[in-house]
This record gives sequence, C-alpha cells and structure tokens, in this order.
Amino acid sequence: MVDHLANTEINSQRIAAVENCFGASGQPLAVPGRVLLGEGILTKECRKKPKPRIFFLFNDILVYGSIVINKRKYNSQHIIPLEDVTLETLPDTLQMKNRWMIKTSKKSFVVSAASLTERKEWISHLEECIRHLLTKTGRQPSTEHAAPWIPDKATDICMRCTQTKFSTLTRRHHCRKCGFVVCADCSRQRFLMPRLSPKPLRVCNLCYRQLLAEKKKEAEADCRQPEPIRSAIPGYEPSSGDDSDKSDDDKADQWPADTEFYTSEVSWSSFHS
Repeated sequence: MVDHLANTEINSQRIAAVENCFGASGQPLAVPGRVLLGEGILTKECRKKPKPRIFFLFNDILVYGSIVINKRKYNSQHIIPLEDVTLETLPDTLQMKNRWMIKTSKKSFVVSAASLTERKEWISHLEECIRHLLTKTGRQPSTEHAAPWIPDKATDICMRCTQTKFSTLTRRHHCRKCGFVVCADCSRQRFLMPRLSPKPLRVCNLCYRQLLAEKKKEAEADCRQPEPIRSAIPGYEPSSGDDSDKSDDDKADQWPADTEFYTSEVSWSSFHS
C-alpha cells in the first residue's frame, strides 16, 4: 500500500492538506517516499486533564497537534519518528478506556481511542510501520524511554516526601526522570540529560542521587571509550507534559457536523486500505 501511494497525486494532496491545517506554525511534511496512512482524534492524557488531539500517521513519522477548529486548523505540532517508538497496551481506568502508551526516548504519553476496534487499528498500523522502518534501517527497537508524567490530579501530596500537600499556593512539579508529581523542596536539583534536553532539567532528590551515582560509575569505567553517537531527533520537546497546560482547544471542542476537511474534495478515511 505504501509503495502504491508513495508517488501518487492523491497522497501529495493529502499531505499538502495536513500542512495547510497546521499553517505557518507547522513544519513541512512532504518529503520523497513519505505516505499519509491515516488520521483521527485521540484523547491524550495531559498534565492537567485529558484533552483531544489530532493524530496523523505517516509511514515514517507520527504527527499530532492541538485542535483549534476540527478538520480546519491545528497548532502545537509535534513530530515523532516512528523508529523511536515503542507501544504498550494499558488497562482501562474509570475515567479512560481503550488506552495505550506511546513511548520514545524523549517523550512518553498515554492516549485513548473512542473504541476498542479503533485502538486495535491504531496499534496495528503503528506496529506495521515500525517493523518496516526497523527492517529497512537495520536498527534494533528502542530500549530507552522517557518516563510519562503522572497527571496532577493523581495525587494531592508530594509523591516523594508524602508530607507536602498541594494547594493553590503550593505548586506541583514533575521530575523529568521518573515523572512523579513532587513538591519544590523535593525537586530543587537540576541534572543534564542530553537524551531529553540540552539544558539541565528538574529532577527529584532520589533521581538526582541515582543520576549522580550513575555518572560517577561511568566516569570510573573507561573514560577513553568513545560514547555512542546519538542522532538528533527534532520536532518535539523533551517532556511528556509540554502541551498539557495550554488552553488552546478548551473553548473549541464543539464543531458543526457538516464541517468539510479537504477543500480539494479528496476522499478520506481514518486508514487507507
């Protein structure tokens, strides 16, 4: 299917339509050999609360963004290379069903679909694209994953000291290493984790001690041994909660049922077959 669509006019029109929906705030998406395989709205578990996000599945990347006007305008574009993705199916909760986690070395987060069938479709297409890419490049599946951020509402007290109670004056913070919700006193340290960011990031006291110990152990090993080359993966930020505090789509969650997607009259379905 990918080979069949790769150089077709309809695929070019679909990708151009997605670029137009993101406007100047998005990155160009049209590259040779890239195919748009499907799209849909999934619920992303963000820091403050679950929010709808538009997702576009290409044969080599996963693109998602915030919904301003459904099928017309999106922003806060994030691009995730599929060869860095690992998927994990999660059990239902009282608030969210049909969940799974998208894990990468820089960002991990939980999404949920409207139905079990829809989740199966997404996971099936994602896994097929990932297998194809890894076979093509000869790479092994990624084993290092960023910790997902635990939602703010999951706890009323610091998950490290278990003493500090959060309030309007006592802010919640997130450790970038473990993703725990912690108070300011338990997360005063910063640590440089190049895999996540070129700048030192907030970490909890426990993770800080562990990271220092690991750094010392590595230094004592063989400092002359060259470090493995890591390719930079642009297009999305390090933490799982980057787009969670924005109110971009809070006031635009109702859209006319007859809203058209592509002005070019291109036919479209969630996944092409």
